Amino acid sequence: MNPSKWIALLVGVVFLVILALSSTFEVNQTEQALLLRFGEPVPERGLVTEPGLHFKLPFVESVVYIDNRILDLESPRQEILASDNQRLEVDAFVRYRIVDALKFYQTVGSVARADNQLASVLNSAVRRVLGLANQTQIVRDERAALTANIRDQVNNEAARFGVAIVDARMRRVDLPRQISEKVFDRMRTERAREAAEFRALGQQEGQQIRSSAQRDATVIVAEAQQQADTMRGEGEAERSRVFAEAFSKDPEFFAFYRSMQAYDAALKNKGAKFVISPSSDFFRFFDNASGKAAAKP
Repeated sequence: MNPSKWIALLVGVVFLVILALSSTFEVNQTEQALLLRFGEPVPERGLVTEPGLHFKLPFVESVVYIDNRILDLESPRQEILASDNQRLEVDAFVRYRIVDALKFYQTVGSVARADNQLASVLNSAVRRVLGLANQTQIVRDERAALTANIRDQVNNEAARFGVAIVDARMRRVDLPRQISEKVFDRMRTERAREAAEFRALGQQEGQQIRSSAQRDATVIVAEAQQQADTMRGEGEAERSRVFAEAFSKDPEFFAFYRSMQAYDAALKNKGAKFVISPSSDFFRFFDNASGKAAAKP
């Protein structure tokens, strides 16, 4: 075969391949396709939402892919002024979905431009809604209602871009750093003052408890001492009575017993010395067990 025919055949095959590739396009499950003819949507089949392989006129029609998932937009932290003149730093976000691909393409054209537009709308809505509420309402009392109001306002503005707001929330609401430090310092001072008051009350109650315990201990010791003295006096009286009865029954034995006790107490110390007459009454039981003096011859 003539080489020129081979070249012509090869060019024809390449042209057919290019024609086939230009006549088809694929749509994924996470996107939708906008079919355009000279920049305008193709009548009756301009929007393709079914995933799979589709056909188009080559070199005449073009395809623009639009994301079909829920998209997330993070708004940078901004400072707002509440109705009570309190400055707050608000961190918000929105989640949206493209519901009108043609309007989205005609107004913003891409997700990046949509994010810029929606960020401006979100910041304006946050300032507008939170500027009418005070700090307590924003942080605690009416936060859910204010969030719903912000979502509705952003949704109304976003409708002209062909998107619908799925969710909008305030992630975090804080005081500015300088004000936060002052608030924390004031809180620390207040807590230190309360702690000092609690310590003072504790010391006062402790002193009262100790004083009461010492007073009760003194009373108990005094009563115990009184009871002991009474019992000791009763015991000594009983002892004296027993001695008296014993003396009345046998005076000689009682005298002997008392003398033995006196000898034991006096002679217990081995180094004791006495200067006394041997005929003294103290030694009367030494010569005679009866304690009577011996008869003189």
